[in-house]
Amino acid sequence: MEIILGKYGELALKGLNRNQFENSMIRTIRKRVERCGEFRVYTAQSTVYIEPLNEEADIDSAYDEVGRVFGLSALVRAAVCDKDLDSVCRTAEEYLGGRLDRAVSFKVNSKRADKKFPMTSMELSREVGAFLIEKHPHLKVEMSEPEVTVICEIRDSAAYVHADQEPGAGGIPTGTGGKAACMLSGGIDSPVAAWMMARRGCDLVCVHFQSPPYTGERALYKVERLAWRVSRWAGRVCLFEVPFTDCQISIRDNAPEDLFTVLMRRSMMRITQEIALKEECGAIVTGESLGQVASQTMSAIRCTDAVADMPVFRPLIGNDKIEISEYARKIDTFDVSIEPYEDCCTIFTPKHPRTQPALKAIEEAEQGVPGLHDLEKEAADNSVLKVIHFYDEDFAL
Repeated sequence: MEIILGKYGELALKGLNRNQFENSMIRTIRKRVERCGEFRVYTAQSTVYIEPLNEEADIDSAYDEVGRVFGLSALVRAAVCDKDLDSVCRTAEEYLGGRLDRAVSFKVNSKRADKKFPMTSMELSREVGAFLIEKHPHLKVEMSEPEVTVICEIRDSAAYVHADQEPGAGGIPTGTGGKAACMLSGGIDSPVAAWMMARRGCDLVCVHFQSPPYTGERALYKVERLAWRVSRWAGRVCLFEVPFTDCQISIRDNAPEDLFTVLMRRSMMRITQEIALKEECGAIVTGESLGQVASQTMSAIRCTDAVADMPVFRPLIGNDKIEISEYARKIDTFDVSIEPYEDCCTIFTPKHPRTQPALKAIEEAEQGVPGLHDLEKEAADNSVLKVIHFYDEDFAL
């Protein structure tokens, strides 16, 4: 029988509240694999076992789903067998013989969690290695960088044989880190920032600003698809779509052009905070990176944060565009982010934005925009909520 083993990361270091993290992760895994067939999901010895209960269970799809569950540092598919030397050797050959045929070098690592097993880890590795060399005489033993590492784990309930494990999603389980309101644009950065906070256990409330008729339905659908791709890791994303046109036009018509970008960001921050408070979020998240554009200088960020009464997290603040793009490719948002549809941040963009605005000048300019706070409240009140789940097919294109 083949089984999926998920290895703990930092969850193994948790203290008295470890059960809270484990239970949250197990609930998430069960939810993820229920569409893949019947599986038994349980924990033992800092490992999660995802065990298919019949031949109809799709272990390939389940492995993909579990690979996006936060809290697991590593993932592996393993063959299960009895805890005796003959069974372990036979299973290693049956399960990994094809890979060993194609390899030049290998080694065997054994882990004996069950101390009652009559052989030491080194003895087991030596015997299994000798058996496999007899079956594959072309193989060389290479301890430093082998092509294939055969791993034999002797645990309380059974023995498990597998090859090298793959990295898991890492982080801590969704829902254990509170709730955060993420400002989500159609660009590369903000989906990555949302994913990073989900990886730290945050439930995501995303806030997207649209500006019809300057932004269209295709641009909005692009953002919904980005939210869905993030939800494939986070499980669920609550997306608030905020009509922002009136606020932007009012700022454009009544404020100095070079301050427009920062004034717009402050307006977005206030609206996001109002939604965040209603949704009981503990923080606001943005995708800003220091110095990347005019609104992301230290002075501009200070002016933006001055309107926030809750923490503002910027997980990408020290990353450059190349690094952020690599993350975006990893989480499968990059190709959607670069689609050439407009968003509200790119319209009414000043030709020469002020990169080092003073807070006093910004506040004075803002006072010259009549009824801005009323327009912001109206925008927040008229926002549309869409709840997007990882299993939604409408956004899979």
